[in-house]
Amino acid sequence: MELFLLSFGALFSIMNPLGTVPVFVGLTGDNTKKERAVTAFWTAIDVLAILLLSFFAGKFILSFFGISLNALKIAGGLIIASSGFALLTGKFREHKGMKRDRVQEDIQNRDSISLTPLAIPMLAGPGTISLLIAYNQEYQSTQDILILVGSMIFVSFTIYLILKSAHLIVKFLGASGINALSRIIGFIVIAIGVEYIMSSVISVFESLI
Repeated sequence: MELFLLSFGALFSIMNPLGTVPVFVGLTGDNTKKERAVTAFWTAIDVLAILLLSFFAGKFILSFFGISLNALKIAGGLIIASSGFALLTGKFREHKGMKRDRVQEDIQNRDSISLTPLAIPMLAGPGTISLLIAYNQEYQSTQDILILVGSMIFVSFTIYLILKSAHLIVKFLGASGINALSRIIGFIVIAIGVEYIMSSVISVFESLI
């Protein structure tokens, strides 16, 4: 249960689906309620596929490029912390490569937005992928793997519910409420990134000693 809560909290904080709500609303403003629900569903499916691929293919990526786990965790920690700073400063969309003019272009030209820009890069970005690769190296037992897969499924389902209710969330919380929640989540994300960096640095020093 502890691993499930830890992994779910980390994934949810780093992906920050609440921060994606305004983008989703902007991209689906002209859609019907049913069309928005379908887009939310396929976004969640795409996110789950990316999470599973990142987790199970992680060891092959590390092996192919000759990257150590500590190096990955330090790099991932930096990416995760930078995402947290972007949330704190209100520049999350720019950090994810979603500038306002690009959002407007997507509204005009894109038939399907579930994979890009919603699943990638808004939700499953480099920070999420590096976190899952690190999890793949840390947790090897069958029970831990099943727990982590369950966490990925649950966080994807949560993303579906949030995006499906995006227009209601915006109406209820407003832009200021979403911004305040994103800043709180940003602080948590920074702490996750720093924790990853610290644990890796300590591990490196212990191996040297």
